Amino acid sequence: MSDAAAASRSTTTPARDGAHPPAPHSASGARYDRSIIEGPLGSAVWKLGWPTILANVIGGLQGMIDHIMVGHLVGFAGNAAIGVAWQIFVIVIVFISSLFTGMSVLVARFAGQGDDAKVDRTVYQAFLTAIGLSLFVMAPIGYFASPILLDLVHAAPAVREQALPFLRIMFLFSSGMLVFFMLGGALRSAGDARTPMILGVATTLATIAFNVVLIRGLGPIPSYGTKGAAMGTCLASGSVAIYAIWKLWRGGWVVSFPRSGSFAPDWVIIRQLFRFGLPAGAQGIAMNIGGLLMLGFIGSLAQSAAAQAAFAIGYSQLFSLVTWTSFGLMGASAAIAGQNLGAGRPDRAVAGVHAAAKLGLAVAAVLSLAFFFIPQQLLGVFGQTDADVLRLGTQLLRVLSVSGLFITVALTFQGGLQGTGDTKSPLYISIIAQVIVPLGICFVVQRLGKLDAMHIWIAILVGHITRCVLNVIRFDQGKWRTIKVE
Repeated sequence: MSDAAAASRSTTTPARDGAHPPAPHSASGARYDRSIIEGPLGSAVWKLGWPTILANVIGGLQGMIDHIMVGHLVGFAGNAAIGVAWQIFVIVIVFISSLFTGMSVLVARFAGQGDDAKVDRTVYQAFLTAIGLSLFVMAPIGYFASPILLDLVHAAPAVREQALPFLRIMFLFSSGMLVFFMLGGALRSAGDARTPMILGVATTLATIAFNVVLIRGLGPIPSYGTKGAAMGTCLASGSVAIYAIWKLWRGGWVVSFPRSGSFAPDWVIIRQLFRFGLPAGAQGIAMNIGGLLMLGFIGSLAQSAAAQAAFAIGYSQLFSLVTWTSFGLMGASAAIAGQNLGAGRPDRAVAGVHAAAKLGLAVAAVLSLAFFFIPQQLLGVFGQTDADVLRLGTQLLRVLSVSGLFITVALTFQGGLQGTGDTKSPLYISIIAQVIVPLGICFVVQRLGKLDAMHIWIAILVGHITRCVLNVIRFDQGKWRTIKVE
């Protein structure tokens, strides 16, 4: 829906002069944490943000452990296979799971209104959609398309041999992962960030346990190598998903399945899921494609191996310390903005997004100091001693020490936009700031002269600055105040 169309259909009246109209409550709406729309905003941001940040950190460590085990037991071909397969799978699952962004918009808005019935019905319809997409779209298409997808990324024969069964297992048994993503988004949007953290930690620990057994073998259980990593991931997420379904039916969480009414698909709700969610999916795909093209520029450098190593450690690993925090605060910003807009308190939604950005800046500032003053020590943690890698990595980390300040503000304001239902603007902004601007800079420099690593690092910084500025401007325009959720 366009902004004009949304405005013409709006039923939300912005509060004037900072006044906070009372939030409507259903008879049972008290199950939601009302401090999100009534209490101190700093406490609300922290309450919603820190569990997600911790879950992101633990989940990232699990991926590192998988690579370490496969590298020791299978070799570098296994590491490359997992990397290539995940590169493909993530692009697909980001798009498929985009409907959960749409679900989060609806859940936050209805939770802010205190409407239990609408929250539960939305969650149930998102569950049906997740299962349907997994069983009837991802599983069959992914299984038969896996060889073609591996050809598209030019996987070497030894890597392809390991990657094909891994990728097929992930596609066939993706239901548990989609249910887990759906549930986490629903709980956080309804104001409960601790339960997704607990479930995330449980999933990570179960994945590590399964992988230890299945990758290396134990007793009568043979070693499945790279396939074991996929099997362990699917078994862990599937086990947690089964528990989650039982819990949603039984009740006790801040969201649950409805206990009455029709259990058939509700196409009105499902259309709303995709209306708000598909732009987020397109955004994820665009950014992943942009990242792949950026890797192509890095690979074209004279010292491509050293630059790729510096990028893999500096950006993909160390800079994740900033993005893990920022993504956690982005989720908090989205929940606070969505719930307060649903409660008829748009001015409080603005204040909540600003509070999240300030907290993100404080964390990013500490990490930026480390990136700037001790870059070689940080690279040394990953065992890097090569002079070229240290030189290029130091350049990158010092650029990222500035970049981190902008990306954390960009993501918190993006959360504010998405949480209120404006999911199209972040899509357009990301295409401009994360694809057109950095890739355009690299392309122009390459055509006019000699492209070197510092040009690429600066292009990344300019992209992050652009994304920050555009997100802040778009949010401050306030057009999200008039978006209607049906």
